[in-house]
Amino acid sequence: MARRKRTSTADDLLELVAMLPWWAGVLLAVGSYFVLHSIASQPVMAPTQPGQMGAMLTQSIWKSLATVGQYFVPFICLLGAGISAWRRHERKNLVADVARSKATDALDGMGWREFEMLVGEGFRLQGYQVLETGGGGPDGGIDLVLTKPGKSGGEKFLVQCKQWRAYKVGVDVVRELYGVMAAKGATGGFVVTSGRFTDEAINFASGRNVTLVDGPKLHGLLRQAQAGAERSPAQKPVVSVAHSPAPSAQALACPQCAKPMVRRTAKRGANAGNDFWGCTGYPACRGTRPIN
Repeated sequence: MARRKRTSTADDLLELVAMLPWWAGVLLAVGSYFVLHSIASQPVMAPTQPGQMGAMLTQSIWKSLATVGQYFVPFICLLGAGISAWRRHERKNLVADVARSKATDALDGMGWREFEMLVGEGFRLQGYQVLETGGGGPDGGIDLVLTKPGKSGGEKFLVQCKQWRAYKVGVDVVRELYGVMAAKGATGGFVVTSGRFTDEAINFASGRNVTLVDGPKLHGLLRQAQAGAERSPAQKPVVSVAHSPAPSAQALACPQCAKPMVRRTAKRGANAGNDFWGCTGYPACRGTRPIN
């Protein structure tokens, strides 16, 4: 997806703060004001010796920058907090609108930015912590980084969003994500599109810890997640599109390499349709365990 080019340091700071929760932007605004104000309030010491002139000039420059920055930086942080809060509200509205729609083409009218926010909010409703990376960088075009707290410190999942309505997502996109997953040590990954996937992409993802979510599947998952969010905590169902990790110590360890295992479904053969525990090191390791 194309991304808007940053034109200044202020733009970069604004976008960075906007990626954080709104309250984090407010805390940054308050903290930056007090730090910069303390620097701006310090008196400039007049040089008493010829060699102190350079130190005085340096102190004067820092004092001048802090004098301006004590108002400018908090303003940028507060503006970013406002954008973060607005995006959060917009995400909720997007999910609600799509969930209320009974047509699977409800995703067709939105742009890439709306689609990315929609997908991120859908994962938040499933209990993930979502970091919007902006994509298009050296991370292989990763749009979202998901974390889910656990006993081992949490698992990381990578997401690529493809707002392709008229075309099918090919195998190259899935291969790219799989390579980034291996490089970053991610537990799993998702490719989410409003369109469809080619048969080659589906075959490549089969047996790997990569989940392909097309338009109809995404629409159904959003409706289920929204329905769960509107129920009381005691009534909420468990919604997940990821391969679930094993609940026992025995299932967590691969019998061949001791790596963590994930729940998978056999696609072919005599056991087609049956679930089993597969090694996260696949295809290098093909260790499996039955699900009792």
